[in-house]
Amino acid sequence: MVSSRRPSERRLSDRRPSGVSSRRPSIDPWRLIPMDNKLGRRLKVVALIDPAIERATAVLQKKCDSFVVSAYQDTRVFKTLEDFVKSMTPKDRPRAVIVGSPPMFRGSLQPGRDIEMQILKHFPGVAMFIEKPIATGAPHEIEDAFTIAQAISESKTVCSVGYMLRYLKAVQMMKQIIEENNLTVMATIARYACAYEAIAKPDWWDKSKSAGPVIEQGTHFCDLSRYFGGEVDISTVSAHSLEWDENAGSLSKISIDESKIAPENRIPRVTTATWKYDSGAVGSFTHVVALHDSNYSCELEVYADGYQLKLVNPYVQPVLFVRRPGDELEQAFRFPDDDPFFSEVSNLIDIIEDIEEDPEAAQILSTYDDAVRTYELTWAIREASERSRAAKLQASAKVAKGEA
Repeated sequence: MVSSRRPSERRLSDRRPSGVSSRRPSIDPWRLIPMDNKLGRRLKVVALIDPAIERATAVLQKKCDSFVVSAYQDTRVFKTLEDFVKSMTPKDRPRAVIVGSPPMFRGSLQPGRDIEMQILKHFPGVAMFIEKPIATGAPHEIEDAFTIAQAISESKTVCSVGYMLRYLKAVQMMKQIIEENNLTVMATIARYACAYEAIAKPDWWDKSKSAGPVIEQGTHFCDLSRYFGGEVDISTVSAHSLEWDENAGSLSKISIDESKIAPENRIPRVTTATWKYDSGAVGSFTHVVALHDSNYSCELEVYADGYQLKLVNPYVQPVLFVRRPGDELEQAFRFPDDDPFFSEVSNLIDIIEDIEEDPEAAQILSTYDDAVRTYELTWAIREASERSRAAKLQASAKVAKGEA
């Protein structure tokens, strides 16, 4: 729960580049570091809502021991939103709510997992920032998410979802090239190869808890694909996977005991998908669980008549390679100290505070409705790959039965 006192001043000196030593910038549990940097002493966090009160209190103490003590010295910790609402005074009414709870506890209309609807009920008109993916519930609950999106839109609530890669200077340069040259995207090709050795969270390896790597992790690149390709014809999604029990799916550096996870819930090692956009363009995405150490390998290619735009290493040191008509050599663009986390939050705050010094700059690039469509695509990929696997197993069983 965040409040501030007066309109912000947008100064480049306010920006703090993220300290990067691995695949992507680290963030604090409630996504507040960019707000610390944007608002400075104007930031007032009135409440932290976290069932793990001891953990929340410990992190809050660290904040109070840092340079941002003024933002947190009066912060109170509550176990539930209802507890905060009951004790809230008019002075405590927030101007923004940051929702960073695990995705299995949001994006639904089911009690206890309907935080967005509760915020709309208790704090009408208060802006929201929601982490991605918007949910990891069962696929039949996607309609719930669309209902929430409609409620947010109809209430005219300012809402931003945390697909921060859209805010990269490299990504915006790609958009600019497409728009300035009146290009129509023909194809998007996305690849996300994670360094699994560094992933020691058991839930990540369990589809029943994380919904699988495409939905939980690959969502960023499915979202970027949509950002350039447009809306996806979900009926065209086709996918295949390499599973844990296939010869090529054996991994040597898993840091958790996968035998404790039910076989049907173990994650695929590779998922590759293709689809058609409504425009007629074609999209493809491959997620790979294969790399060791800690650095990931991620790329997005966008093709249009005469152009190839290739984004490399967007989480750490983004590089954009551009090939244009008349020049077969790629031109490389680098963007030192770019901080998409800051840009994302900065835009949201400027919209909340109605800053008009640069109306074109302050835009929310990922609305809730847009994020639901990305979520729908990731579920379509997972389900298509599972249908493909089931068909293969069924065919193999028929062959074995015939041979017997």
